[in-house]
Amino acid sequence: MLLKIHPDNPNPREISQAVKALQNNGLIIYPTDTVYGLAWDINSPKAFDKIVRIKGKNALKENFSLVCSELSQISQFTLHISNPIFKLLKRNLPGPFTFILNANNNVPRFYKSKKKTVGVRIPDNNIAIELVNRLGHPFMTTSLHDDDEILEYMTDPELIYEKYENQVDHVIDGGYGNNQASTVVDCTSDEINILRQGIDELLF
Repeated sequence: MLLKIHPDNPNPREISQAVKALQNNGLIIYPTDTVYGLAWDINSPKAFDKIVRIKGKNALKENFSLVCSELSQISQFTLHISNPIFKLLKRNLPGPFTFILNANNNVPRFYKSKKKTVGVRIPDNNIAIELVNRLGHPFMTTSLHDDDEILEYMTDPELIYEKYENQVDHVIDGGYGNNQASTVVDCTSDEINILRQGIDELLF
């Protein structure tokens, strides 16, 4: 189903529909402050199996990220965050950044890379934030790539719906997405390392 949700004032009824799908091992496509993403409940192996079917075997090698609504949720899934790193997160979130942090045992094993890390996002997008708040905990996400040779990401929610309507429960139309992803920052050691420069510059 295509759910049209206003990006500034998300309608609680439509948000609840999308959250219900997540709670029932479903998949949704939703907008962020960068590109559109696929989302599922972190605690649902059945939903993750669907992601693998959509993305193919390469899905097992992908680095998935947690979408949170506030900084306090990040500590539930990561090892100790140093003061400098916490200040860096606070300075840049919400925003178009993915921070790679050391994961704790609350992150299911099949999401972790060999380095036992997890990406964390707090998008500057009201729809994404309301989804987390209504769900009651962070959800997992991966970017929605395009098959186009020029455009890396799909930006038109109606075209996204045409392609994925039989593979996901809901596509949220929150307006056109960007075609540039988040800036990825490795914070797993004392040295901050930008792995991918995205739509915005990191504030140190």
